[in-house]
Amino acid sequence: MEHIVIIGNGIAGVTAARHIRKLSDKKITIVSAETEHFFARTALMYVYMGHMQFEHIKPYEDFFWSKNRLELVKGYVTKVDHGSKTIELAHSESMTYDKLIIATGSKPNKFGWPGQDLKGVQGLYSKQDLDNLEIHAPNKDMCKRAIIVGGGLIGIELAEMLRTRDIPVTFLVREESFWNGVLPKGESEMINEHILEHHIDLRLNTNLKEIISDEAGNAMAVVTDKGETIACNLVGLTAGVTPNIDFLKGSGLELGKGIKVNRMLETNIEDIYAIGDCAEQREAIGNRKPVEAVWYTGRMMGEAIAQTICGNPTQYNPGHWFNSAKFLDIEYQTYGWVFSERNIKPYEEHFHWRHDHEKACITISYHRDTKEFLGINTFGIRMRHEIIDRWLTEHRSVDHVMAHLKDANFDPEFYTSYEEAIVAKYNNQFNTTIGVKKKSLKRIFFNA
Repeated sequence: MEHIVIIGNGIAGVTAARHIRKLSDKKITIVSAETEHFFARTALMYVYMGHMQFEHIKPYEDFFWSKNRLELVKGYVTKVDHGSKTIELAHSESMTYDKLIIATGSKPNKFGWPGQDLKGVQGLYSKQDLDNLEIHAPNKDMCKRAIIVGGGLIGIELAEMLRTRDIPVTFLVREESFWNGVLPKGESEMINEHILEHHIDLRLNTNLKEIISDEAGNAMAVVTDKGETIACNLVGLTAGVTPNIDFLKGSGLELGKGIKVNRMLETNIEDIYAIGDCAEQREAIGNRKPVEAVWYTGRMMGEAIAQTICGNPTQYNPGHWFNSAKFLDIEYQTYGWVFSERNIKPYEEHFHWRHDHEKACITISYHRDTKEFLGINTFGIRMRHEIIDRWLTEHRSVDHVMAHLKDANFDPEFYTSYEEAIVAKYNNQFNTTIGVKKKSLKRIFFNA
């Protein structure tokens, strides 16, 4: 019986295992050093915040794995030997494979800061990170202040988590405005305001220089590039993530930032594949980055590789870019491409609307010459994925999008609707007379 070994039990690896089992009777082994069972990584924050127990974020009952003949091995892989088709684990164990899928995910970036490996210095990625938070930041008495380094989605999540326990937070962000390498100016400025409103000490244009240790090897303060020393008991390193591939150096696999793969998710070595955060596309797909540390792309890669393993060669095809997140109380969605001022394309124009006093805004990207709709960011407004995806596929114009905005709105009933105000500003700015069409279920569900 062909033996499929999967290193990593995150969303990519587990999706691959589940779909291979649906399609075949192959022997499947999942190896992971992190936890016994798969859990929803994006829900770790809710465990710390008291909304859920860790058991609640495991999507499958513990008996699921044996029932579906998915063998779980808890261990840390130290070496891959493609010549003998063997992986070596810590404590001198080894395992042979016929096909190997590497899905080892990411690890927090570290940039050589003095003190970055002290106790109380951590990222927010793994179950071990959650456990360490309970040790170093269980409450405001044990943790007098936390320092978060790096402004992005993980950093804002960690800040929200700590504030639920009334722990003071200082947020060091090297940019002049929060996440302005990704968000256009108006959106980034709104998030700056929102962070400050939540009593988070936001320090823009500020870099970490050093983490100072106490006599027991715990973090006790940070020094910034402004010459300031700030006392703390926890330092969260959230300046992005990098593929977790150190154990593959010298393996013969072609490595860049991640494990180099083609659209079939094949590496340079026969019968070895890489998926999820650790995979790096040899050629970027459209405007997507070669490495995508995003939950849903890991799932899609897992589904694609399962088809290939089971005799139906399938390319990874992620479709139009989308993502969603929360900035404290503000829900964020993005579809297509809306670049920040730092990365905007020569042909790209933006229309931006923001509510006068509520934390709600929208930015629409379109082609300067053709007026083709390129993408949309929304804050505080939920959009219907299928409609936006359809508009992008059909190359609709920005005027069409403005007229049919109500079709795309996915806010619950009785929520405030902003479409009339958005289109009124658009008409005034561009001297147009577009009317907002009533929401049509026929257009939404039957593509009329």
